[in-house]
Amino acid sequence: MIKRREFLQQSSLLAIMASFPASAADSSFKMGYSAITWGGKDDQAILDIASLGFKGIQLRANSYTKYKDNPQDLKALLDASKLQLVMFSSGNVEIDPAKVPASIEQHVNHAKFVKALGGDSIQLTNSLRKKGEMPSKEDLHKLAEVMNEIGRRTKEVGVQATYHNHMNQFGETPEEVDTLVKSMNPAYLRLLLDVAHYHQGGGKPADAVLKYKNIIHSFHIKDVESPIKGQESNPASYKFVELGQGNVDMKGIFTNIRKIKFKGWAIVELDGVPDKAKTPLQCGTISRDFLRDSINYKFV
Repeated sequence: MIKRREFLQQSSLLAIMASFPASAADSSFKMGYSAITWGGKDDQAILDIASLGFKGIQLRANSYTKYKDNPQDLKALLDASKLQLVMFSSGNVEIDPAKVPASIEQHVNHAKFVKALGGDSIQLTNSLRKKGEMPSKEDLHKLAEVMNEIGRRTKEVGVQATYHNHMNQFGETPEEVDTLVKSMNPAYLRLLLDVAHYHQGGGKPADAVLKYKNIIHSFHIKDVESPIKGQESNPASYKFVELGQGNVDMKGIFTNIRKIKFKGWAIVELDGVPDKAKTPLQCGTISRDFLRDSINYKFV
């Protein structure tokens, strides 16, 4: 029989464990890291990202230029570091009727490349926003229509197309994102929610996690400092920083990611080192430690 002291000790331990959210020890979603911070030095990015304990990597279209004729060489690098290609930045989507066929073909070719690397997802963006102008709903619908067609074509290859919301593009504001999402065909196109771009565009990304839970494919986990320190007179100023160093409600985001029982990939992204004295690896270490220590994510 269990002695009374042992029983009380066990009961106290259970009570302590119960005081933490069940999700605190549950890392059913997967964490990846984007190679963008390395500025095209993908070989080094692969080694560094693997050393940090991430299991997935996002590569950019520059790798297609280098490896399109010999994707097996890039796959060998990924396999050697035990990294999975979890997202590929496929570039911009055009809505000009004269440019649409070539745009679609570009993304289909990228999808075939991704498939050869063992990946299954591409990211779509756009560069259609004109400075000082808001896109019309008609233009947003056109963009969604072309992206839906790209998704239909890439699905035939076995690759999922995703739309990535972004500052200075169509989909900068929460309202624009909502219009695009409502025009998506979820059979072909899903949402890659970038939490920092959504925040900087005026939205609350933690709320967006719940709102779009049925169409979210993956996340870009990114932080942003806004306004930039020393530039408070310009409230619109911003720069992307390591996780935990900016203004994005990371804890709220991860609380809701766990709440919706998300099981896909959340990909840390940092466009460039915010402090030139740091290396991409040092920036990645800061973000990795934040995830481990503040978000209770278990790297295994």
